[in-house]
Amino acid sequence: MDDVRSRIDQYLDEHGLAARARVVPLTGDASDRRYFRVQVRDEPSQVLAVHPGPIEFARLPFANVARLLSAMPVPVPAILGHADALGVIALQDLGDVTLQAHLGASSPAEHAALYRQAVTHIHTMQRRGADLASPDYVPYGIAFDVEKLTWELQFFVRHFLEAYRGAHLTPAAADALATEFAAVAQELAAEPRVLCHRDYHSRNLMLCDGVLHIIDFQDTRMGPDTYDMVSLLRDSYVDFSEQQVEELIAFFLALRTRGTAAVGDAQEYRRRFDLMAVQRNLKALGTFGFQTTSRGNPVYIQYMPRTLAYVRANFERYPRFARLRELLAAHVDELR
Repeated sequence: MDDVRSRIDQYLDEHGLAARARVVPLTGDASDRRYFRVQVRDEPSQVLAVHPGPIEFARLPFANVARLLSAMPVPVPAILGHADALGVIALQDLGDVTLQAHLGASSPAEHAALYRQAVTHIHTMQRRGADLASPDYVPYGIAFDVEKLTWELQFFVRHFLEAYRGAHLTPAAADALATEFAAVAQELAAEPRVLCHRDYHSRNLMLCDGVLHIIDFQDTRMGPDTYDMVSLLRDSYVDFSEQQVEELIAFFLALRTRGTAAVGDAQEYRRRFDLMAVQRNLKALGTFGFQTTSRGNPVYIQYMPRTLAYVRANFERYPRFARLRELLAAHVDELR
């Protein structure tokens, strides 16, 4: 912490802000970056993202993707400055209100309007992402391919099943599980790819002046057109009714087809959405298990029941998951 604070002080001093600034620590995310609000007398506040060590800003995926998203445009925090040697990036301060935090105080009409806004951002990223495709942007060179999707499912096995739940898989069970995971990963990887934020949920959408701004976008990549919709509507941090999910999927399809989506198209999209949700929610459980067992951060335990309920609902909806459900339910009672 002493090193972090000395780097912040040096940054502020170099930018002539030290004498007028008050530094306030902010709650971080699951990364190794730390965040601080700098309140400056007679100026707007800003947020400093402090990396563990020196950075090369021009080569950071965050900087590259910020340029891409700004070109669309979709709302992202402005980059106000950076100091590579200090590992510091200064960002526009969007305040403290995430979409998740705002939902508790919003009316049903406000809730619906904000989620339509969030879905519209997804549509813009997919549509304009296709227009702006270029090897100059990092996301177009990486994708949710079979290898990545499979790695995430195996991450669930290691960190949720084995580390958190204490499961001991027999070689035969591990092989059977790998076979089921392979079928899911291969189908998802074969879908046409669009630009995906990768972690598009209520904690990564900040409400500032009535507009949802997108944050934590450095892992943007190509993937299925269902991915960000699943991240948003099968969010481990927020409850959704089936009616809300259906309405927002219909809204998304109307945006994409200009109101001409056929019933069959909507049904097929929902099938692909639910398949993506199984992979995404299992991956989320792996992350929660990792945070709990490897990083000693139990805060994510409270979000496991909702995420497991999402998985179970899809297991019950689709007979194709019968074998996968059987294998996982042997170690996870909530999936029986």
